[in-house]
Amino acid sequence: MINCIKPFVFDGIYLTFSMRYFIPFLFLSLQMLTQVFAQENMPRFRRQVVDDKISIGYGLAIGDVDGDKKPDIILADKKQVVWYRNGNWEKTVIAENLTESDNVCVAAADIDGDGKVEIAVGAQWNPGETADDAKSGAVFYLKRPAEINGLWQPVKLHHEPTVHRMKWIKSGDGKFYLVVAPLHGRGNKQGEGRGVKILAYQFNGDGTSNWPLTLLDSTLHLTHNFIPEPDKTGVTTAVYIASKEGVRFLKPLNLGTNSLPVSPGVNLMNNSAGEISLGNLTTASPFISTIEPMHGNSLVVYEKINDRFNRTILDSTFNEGHGIAAGDFLNLGNDQVLAGWRQPNSNGKTGLKIYARTNSKSEWKSYWLDEGGIAVEDVQAADLNGDGKVDIIASGRSTRNVVIYWNEGTVKK
Repeated sequence: MINCIKPFVFDGIYLTFSMRYFIPFLFLSLQMLTQVFAQENMPRFRRQVVDDKISIGYGLAIGDVDGDKKPDIILADKKQVVWYRNGNWEKTVIAENLTESDNVCVAAADIDGDGKVEIAVGAQWNPGETADDAKSGAVFYLKRPAEINGLWQPVKLHHEPTVHRMKWIKSGDGKFYLVVAPLHGRGNKQGEGRGVKILAYQFNGDGTSNWPLTLLDSTLHLTHNFIPEPDKTGVTTAVYIASKEGVRFLKPLNLGTNSLPVSPGVNLMNNSAGEISLGNLTTASPFISTIEPMHGNSLVVYEKINDRFNRTILDSTFNEGHGIAAGDFLNLGNDQVLAGWRQPNSNGKTGLKIYARTNSKSEWKSYWLDEGGIAVEDVQAADLNGDGKVDIIASGRSTRNVVIYWNEGTVKK
């Protein structure tokens, strides 16, 4: 098990002995402490609860809703899609009661270049119904109203049953696609049967329902989450999918036509996974982090070394791991892993942690970000206040809250 550290929590020791020995002892102790903690970047985050009355907090997205050049928080909750205005974090309803069953996911990106995000949402969350598309699954594009505080018009798009995750990707010719992944294939029972249809919807520009579809993959089962990998210009060069079969790598190619050519999928690792993120220790040393299996107890990192992925278990104390991200939260010059879980573990805790490694030869260490105050359903990472530091945003299921963890830098101890 890796070492876990609570920032700014130290055990006090009271010593009584003669001053003859106290001064040299104190000097030596301070020198030793300085040497130990000078090597330790301790995270310093300020916790702010934005909302403590949500229902479930299924999915988060970050983007500028009102065009003030500040990233806002967008939440797909049980029956509402809402946004929180950056600054005062005022809550505004975008859409509600879209379907009989719950909303389950949301995606936001500036598609048309006007400085404001376009929003899509997945709904009718009914994972037990895999065959009847009237009772399970829904995909909506939300058309922006004239007034920023008004309800957005839902435009219903094609869907498969058990729609579960969605993200916008940008093609090489500047076109945008909404990639949507169901949890199950049609007619699946207990993860067996047809493969999941992962579809790319080409944004048609006018907000109508006629969006061309491209099938990206249909061979996996229980595809819980996925992540696109963009290049420096924002163009998606690969999609990584966490599934029952492991992590699948898809490579969209030559995105200059109305279709979306995709390379044959390649399994990068075969351990069943639910959550996935991408990071880099160096530009030449990328890693993939996962929570295994779906809703599992293990946080795992796969480091690419000499074209092979080496597997390391960072933590095996989760209970329903359900949120993951990567970023340089501690200003180390490399990426760390952020992960949390939503049910009390063997210690009776839900929580959110950061896992860090200073270089490829050092050990991973973990830092509590929130011990018991969040039952993580989803997490996002973004610089919310423009100070150059990556902040953290999380939604809590049983804790029913949306929380910002403001990154106030690190201190050397």
